Parts: sequence; C-alpha cells; structure tokens
Amino acid sequence: MGDNMRNPNCDPLALTTTVNSLAVAIAGQLNDEELGLVGAILTQLGDTLETIAAQREICSR
Repeated sequence: MGDNMRNPNCDPLALTTTVNSLAVAIAGQLNDEELGLVGAILTQLGDTLETIAAQREICSR
C-alpha cells in the first residue's frame, strides 16, 4: 500500500474533493457579487501564503 493510502492527510484526491466540496458549500451561501469578492480575497490569501513560504525557504538556507 502506498504512503498516500496510509496517511489520508497526504491523499491528493481526498484533498481536492474536500476543497471542491467547500467551494460548493460557500458558493451556495453567497450571491454573485459576494462570491466574486470572496474568491478574490482567497486568491490573494493563497498568493501571500506562497510568497511567505518561498521567502522562508530562501531565508532558511
């Protein structure tokens, strides 16, 4: 059995399914304008987290 099967936290299919389900649940509660804003905010959050992670990696060398 592969490592992904032993550790469900590392299963990319489970992760993408969870993220998709969360997106559908959030979208069901928002109108189009609100959904656009939340999407933009979450995109910025993700980009900023990636920037911080990259900087940490570079600075830890």
